[in-house]
Amino acid sequence: MKRIEIFANRSVQDEIIGGLEDSIDDFYYTLIPVVNGRGKSQYRLGTATWPEENFMIISYVTDENADKALAVIGEVKKIFPGEGIKLFIMNSN
Repeated sequence: MKRIEIFANRSVQDEIIGGLEDSIDDFYYTLIPVVNGRGKSQYRLGTATWPEENFMIISYVTDENADKALAVIGEVKKIFPGEGIKLFIMNSN
């Protein structure tokens, strides 16, 4: 069992969720719709100065489905290389 966390710009939210739901049967997740912070490239604070915002998805999946999530995120990153899409995969008990 793995815990996956995905952080990305809100502009690609539909592509990511759609890809995960299409690739993983019964994909259950928690969506945190507004995540503010700073990555390597810039701030994303939802303000007039730094208007962009991220979202976050948390899901617990099988090892096989973690590999599927990795593939989905890889494909979305190819289409949107500048959106700072990050996937973290952790072991879970």
